[in-house]
Amino acid sequence: MTALELVTRERHEAVHLFQDRTTGVRFIVAIHSTVRGPAVGGCRMWPYANLDAALGDALRLSKGMSYKAALAGLPYGGGKSVVIGDPHTDKTRELLAVIGRAVDSLGGRYTVSDDVGIGAADVAVIAESTRFACAPLLADGRAAPATAFGTFQGIRAVAAHVFGSDALAGRSIAVQGLGAVGWQLCAYLAEAGARLYVTDLDGSLARAAAERWGAVPVATDVILEQPVDVLAPCALGGILNSGTVPRLRCRAIAGAANNQLAAAADGRALAARGIAYAPDYAINVGGLVDLVHALRPGYDVAAVLDDCRAIFDRTRMILEEAARSGEAPSVVADRLAEARLAQR
Repeated sequence: MTALELVTRERHEAVHLFQDRTTGVRFIVAIHSTVRGPAVGGCRMWPYANLDAALGDALRLSKGMSYKAALAGLPYGGGKSVVIGDPHTDKTRELLAVIGRAVDSLGGRYTVSDDVGIGAADVAVIAESTRFACAPLLADGRAAPATAFGTFQGIRAVAAHVFGSDALAGRSIAVQGLGAVGWQLCAYLAEAGARLYVTDLDGSLARAAAERWGAVPVATDVILEQPVDVLAPCALGGILNSGTVPRLRCRAIAGAANNQLAAAADGRALAARGIAYAPDYAINVGGLVDLVHALRPGYDVAAVLDDCRAIFDRTRMILEEAARSGEAPSVVADRLAEARLAQR
């Protein structure tokens, strides 16, 4: 399916392509829905192979943001932006200023935050060119661990559903990806007594996890096949597909990565195999909760994390409804999110 066909099928409200003649920057903003409020979502910088690949990513991610906000009952819509380039070599203040001016031209219909390749410090530079930019940080300069904490609640919920208890002591959990979220998630899991199997493209991170928590480093190409209780994908999306699902040896999946299912059919394939899947946008919503709090007066990280605790009950509800109806959890979550979008 081409990106243009995807725009039509998913009924995005707007897709904007900005091309700066001076810098050569190409920047895409995809707004999936503003039915529940203005769109919010991060900006991703990645060396996409071509414009079509960048557009496809923006479309998928923006839809996920709409569903994420709707399912959590937040008064915002879903948007996402992508900029084509290598964040290690191509990111400049001029590029970030281009992003800021482009976002500002949308007049508040979309507020930009951080994502892969664009950090909170970059958003602060973007904010010099627009007031519609926000990436909350704690006093010590770190981001609140909201996404990891929310994902941890999702893992507890899936454990309660599959094993009859949300206790994670002794449970084996494979974490794919040890970036900021995956690393913090490991800290929560280790504190809860889980046995960790970890991988990352940067092997030094897996070795550091082994030293810190006694985690077992695993090669990136076999992490999905580990015979564990829970698989926690915390890297890029599309890893649950027709090629990988048949090879899975876990009992459940709950992770922080966006768009883990390559296609809707893969969610049904997981259910057919008896693998409980916590829909990614249901449990990785902590970052959005954090952003929503930052857009209000009186930002308080304790209140952010407290709101993230609701992810446990919401995930259990989705899994229990799936068990009652015979539907895949991904289908149930989509249906609930779409119903809320329809309610305006």
